[in-house]
Amino acid sequence: MSSPRTRSWVFLVKKGYQDTDTSLQSSIVTKVKGVTFTNTSELGERLWDVADYVIPPQGENVFFVVTNLIVTANQRQETCAESESIPDAWCYTDSDCPPGEPVVAGNGVKTGRCVRVGSMQRGTCEVFAWCPVETKPRPVKPLLGKAEDFTVYIKNFIRFPKFNFSKTNVLDTNDRAFLKSCQFGPKNPYCPIFRLGSVVSWTGSNFQEIAVQGGVIGIQIEWDCDLDKAPSECNPHYSFSRLDNTFSENSISSGYNFRFAKYYRDAAGVEFRTLMKAYGIRFDVMVNGKAGKFSLIPTVVNIGSGVALMGAGAFFCDLVLIYFIKKSHFYRDKKYEEVRSGHLGNGEVNVDQLQNLQTVDA
Repeated sequence: MSSPRTRSWVFLVKKGYQDTDTSLQSSIVTKVKGVTFTNTSELGERLWDVADYVIPPQGENVFFVVTNLIVTANQRQETCAESESIPDAWCYTDSDCPPGEPVVAGNGVKTGRCVRVGSMQRGTCEVFAWCPVETKPRPVKPLLGKAEDFTVYIKNFIRFPKFNFSKTNVLDTNDRAFLKSCQFGPKNPYCPIFRLGSVVSWTGSNFQEIAVQGGVIGIQIEWDCDLDKAPSECNPHYSFSRLDNTFSENSISSGYNFRFAKYYRDAAGVEFRTLMKAYGIRFDVMVNGKAGKFSLIPTVVNIGSGVALMGAGAFFCDLVLIYFIKKSHFYRDKKYEEVRSGHLGNGEVNVDQLQNLQTVDA
């Protein structure tokens, strides 16, 4: 049974006198800023801005920043040999490549021919696909390694509908230069400008390492609001974690990547494309919280249940000790003591003895 100390702890520390609201309504807006320059054989000299490396561009609670690329340029729909890295495309004769059969986990449909290089016995099936197919290995260094100096603006609106209470994680100021010069930190909790390299380091990871094959970072915003206090006491608390598999860098489940293409037409009107396999960091912004405020109903209920439990506890203990244990008679004798009075010879009761006649509750 609950002791008075336990009931007091629940009532005061756990705020049993408050009504609570956990149905937090939240909205997230994100904007990434930063530019960098690269010079590669596939893309040449190129300046990268937000429109190039942020996906999706509208900025929601999940956004992706490209940090590495495999580029396969000038692909056209024609026939070519399938990649050697696809086991289902391996062949020794043309019969191993049934025409019209898709290559499992491959890039196209088999044409019926087995294509060999030089005097090699094993070849790969010819396919109708976007050719040439992707064959380049992942770069060992991130293409956009300088992305660690990019910043992201995370604006969070929250509302607790039960109490009609709203707040945001941005400082309420008319100074337009505030967001252009501040950066999140212990002294600036209401500056929602985060450096990407710092966010990754707060998870215990290294930005340059995660940028090679990608990863997933969680940004948690926690609102725990005591509305019996001033609104200024309701503050956001941030935590950062690595969400993808980090047990082994060589694990098939580690990293994060996907493919997309940009399409063009040549002078003759024939379509071609540039295929990009993008590695990068996905950021998931997650918000939760609760709010509490004094209410008469939970106060009365918790006080009443505490009083009832303490009374029921004493009754239950007495019941067990008096009727169910082997030495119950010993406890019963100590619990109740009867003082018997004597009578005078003429049948009258001694007044002093009458006053001592009582049952004493131990």
